[in-house]
Amino acid sequence: MFVGEKLTDIRLLHGYSRNELAKLVDVSEQSIWQYENNYNGPRLEIVNKLKDLFNVKTKYFYEEKSYKTKFDPSLLAYRSKEINSVVKTKYEATHLEFIEGFINLLEGYIAYPENRLVKTRDYCVQFIVEASGRLDRTEIIQHIAEYARKELQIGEDNQKLLFFLEKNGVFVFEKFLGEDIDAYSTWSNKDKPILILGTAKKSSVRRNFDLAHELGHLLLHYKMDLSELTKAEYKKVEAEAHDFASYFLMPKKEFIEDIKQIQRVSNPNAYIDLKEKWLVSIAAMAYYARKLGYLTYEQHRYFYASLSRQNYTQIEPLDDKIKIIRPGKVKSSLQFLFEKEIIALEDLIKITNYNEKLIAKIVGLDEKFLTNYLKEPSFFGVSYISERQK
Repeated sequence: MFVGEKLTDIRLLHGYSRNELAKLVDVSEQSIWQYENNYNGPRLEIVNKLKDLFNVKTKYFYEEKSYKTKFDPSLLAYRSKEINSVVKTKYEATHLEFIEGFINLLEGYIAYPENRLVKTRDYCVQFIVEASGRLDRTEIIQHIAEYARKELQIGEDNQKLLFFLEKNGVFVFEKFLGEDIDAYSTWSNKDKPILILGTAKKSSVRRNFDLAHELGHLLLHYKMDLSELTKAEYKKVEAEAHDFASYFLMPKKEFIEDIKQIQRVSNPNAYIDLKEKWLVSIAAMAYYARKLGYLTYEQHRYFYASLSRQNYTQIEPLDDKIKIIRPGKVKSSLQFLFEKEIIALEDLIKITNYNEKLIAKIVGLDEKFLTNYLKEPSFFGVSYISERQK
């Protein structure tokens, strides 16, 4: 029997409305609604169109079992210029459900390092409760940022930030999110921290800030219902994550010592050496220096005027020289499983009924990486061959 919920899931994963899907498979929107709500099953011809469109096996639509979980869309922490629409959030929540389902599958074969981020988060939640009323919010954010940097063992620089986040429990993925969304993050119901990086940005230092910003959301805004926030409240939440990223990436004491060495703090070029050290954008360092009181209002305005005049607002010095680091946790997991012959890609396809193209889409990998592990089916092996006796 055709399972309508499976069609809803795969449709939302691909970001299609019922009307859009109906046009793609040449049926009415009402027909798609009937399929999804089990009032009527599609003809085999339509099922074939659906499986080709979504890169699944036919069996996917007829099995009750699903390798996806449930996510509460209201808990998604977006980093965007605007609060996202309900529809967009629903699509992203569905993608997260497929992601966590696939992670759960991998964890049946792989033992990952200790999830230190859960312990760090629990400390931060307790600290916020105990420090409220005793410390102001800025002091709380600074303490949590410095505590997290120490607990996650980031070290003296930010070169391996992505690696240390993945090592300490975060699952990081890449996906094109549009031009306005930089990244988003959330905790799953099973305490998995999941972070999605947008691919629109090319700069390594901006990506570092995205990572730290989302870490701030994961630690500062645990279980916060973002759907209920007004624009002003949402803006405040974003500002807190921004401040966390500054304190986390550039520990206050060390950064102040560096700023004191700069003779012209309003000159963007004076920050180039510090950018190479901290792997943070020139604009972000100036913002932080202003927050710490090392740039006056007038100096800060002059800085941004100079930034624009030198065309640094889009591409800064060193952006083309600092290598972009990409997520490696899930890719390395699959590589380990395939090369150690613990499980083959064909087995994952058989278990999930996802084709290799859909697996690549779910976990944000290049399709070529997976297709390299596909084996040609063969039943006649070397055991049937012997040397001719002379």
